[in-house]
Amino acid sequence: MLRRTAVVLTLTAGAVCALAGQELGQIRVEVVAADEAVANAEVVVRGTTTLTNEVGAVVIRVPPGVTQVTVLVEGFLPTAVSVDVVAGQEHSVRVDLVGQPSLEEEVTVVASTRTDRRLEDQPLRVEVLNREEIEEKMLMTPGDIVMMLNEMGGMRVQATSPSLGAASVRIQGMRGRYTRFLSDGLPLYGSQPGGLGLLQIPPMDIGQVEVIKGVASALYGAGAMGGVVNLLSRRPGEEPEREFLVNQSTRGATDGVLWSSSPLSESWGVTFLGGGHWQDQADVDRDGWADLAHYERGVARPRFFWDDGKGQSLFMTVGTTVENRAGGTQLDATLPETGVPYRESLDTRRFDLGLLWQTVRGRSVVAARATMVRQWHDHLFGNVLERDRHDTGFAEVTVRGSNGLHTWVGGAAVEQDAYTPTDLPQFAYAFTTPGVFLQDDIDVRSWLALSLSGRLDHHSAYGWFFSPRISSLLRWGNWSTRLSAGTGFFGSTPLTEETEAAGLARLTRDGPLRAERGRSGSIDVTRTHGPFSFTTTFFRSRIADPVHIERSTYTLRNLLEPTTNVGMEFLGTLRRAPFAVTASYTYV
Repeated sequence: MLRRTAVVLTLTAGAVCALAGQELGQIRVEVVAADEAVANAEVVVRGTTTLTNEVGAVVIRVPPGVTQVTVLVEGFLPTAVSVDVVAGQEHSVRVDLVGQPSLEEEVTVVASTRTDRRLEDQPLRVEVLNREEIEEKMLMTPGDIVMMLNEMGGMRVQATSPSLGAASVRIQGMRGRYTRFLSDGLPLYGSQPGGLGLLQIPPMDIGQVEVIKGVASALYGAGAMGGVVNLLSRRPGEEPEREFLVNQSTRGATDGVLWSSSPLSESWGVTFLGGGHWQDQADVDRDGWADLAHYERGVARPRFFWDDGKGQSLFMTVGTTVENRAGGTQLDATLPETGVPYRESLDTRRFDLGLLWQTVRGRSVVAARATMVRQWHDHLFGNVLERDRHDTGFAEVTVRGSNGLHTWVGGAAVEQDAYTPTDLPQFAYAFTTPGVFLQDDIDVRSWLALSLSGRLDHHSAYGWFFSPRISSLLRWGNWSTRLSAGTGFFGSTPLTEETEAAGLARLTRDGPLRAERGRSGSIDVTRTHGPFSFTTTFFRSRIADPVHIERSTYTLRNLLEPTTNVGMEFLGTLRRAPFAVTASYTYV
């Protein structure tokens, strides 16, 4: 049965005048769907309901001022437009309705930009991977998300440790440590997940992946100088569900993953992810070096959902990961250069807790989120053991509202990041970074939308940073283009891709480090034609004071010269149920 959906139009003018006998203005509302007039649509203004005529139009006389017009039509999604009303004048408003999706259709709402708008309406470009595409990659690699991310346009998964198989995600050529990983908007993987973090995330409970490319510090602070990857979890349905996947490869990999969901009551629901993963060490080319590291890993993550049906909700999750990983030379082999064996191993223990609470207060949405993450590592490089503990704490409060043309979000956040190396205390650090931010999305015209955001952070080691970002969306016919530019920063640490592969014991520092500062810009053009869609993007990024390790001396320092990435990417898709074809190319 079709649902009745409210379509709200906010009509703004000058200040409301309460004088008796004031001259009125006229609003002519035209309601259409697929360029066809919608007759008998209910138009409600100031408590009075009027039906559209056979050509889908109705004329309503209203005093100048802020007037809310509600259109009730069966089987259509909400939309919103704005006009200026002047006394004694008639203003025409056209409402283009979007059909209520069936079970087979899908409307993508983006969470990473904080305004919960439809993907097509976002001024900031966001790449989205839906559940169908996630399942396709999951059947091939159920133990991690590496393949899933590697096949997204503009992203490259690069190996960082040949011994243990660690990898990092480079977005548009930026180093992997600049990429911020979130789960349901929470930093459950720590401030710097490291190359093995990607290998410890099973995709079975992921419902949607959202990627923001380029500097995103205005939205998510210091850790998002290269971009943001937000992994959104699957929600429990009205009926219990159970999924179990067993996978085994010819190279000695075995995966067993369980996902279950169940409603606990009308308000509560729960999901659970459990996984066991095993890989035999394998020397594929028989050169004495392990091409595939051995690992044994267990993952458990319950998620609890509560919704009172009145605008208040609560999300809680707790997770744990236990992994032992080993690589290097085979048991009976030695390195040709030294004539001795080289064994490398890494034992990981991780625990995290995340909370997200949201409520409606008047015309605003108030949200609070918090995260606590602790990781322990015992890393053996040959005969050198490096033990460490990494702690991350995060808390944030936001308020979201809308007013006429504007949808705004404001908030405050604080993040603590502490690294405690047991055997090398000279590399320990503890950072605290509080910040405030504001974002305003403006629907200037039906063909133009803007997003303005800015964030002010105080890093306990590197001082004050202001990170602005501006994005725009222009639409005409089947064409659209997005322009975006922003700046950000990254709190430098000795933890880089190089030290993850070779350790900290031999590392020297050439003086104190400075914060890395980045800026990026991009422009893309999209054309849709029926089931076809293609997007071409040109981008450029620049990092000032980049941290660099001189490999000959293994010395850590900030470079005097900036590093620059320039490139383009192409993404083409063809979607005709039940098939989807995607082609992508990236040049950096």
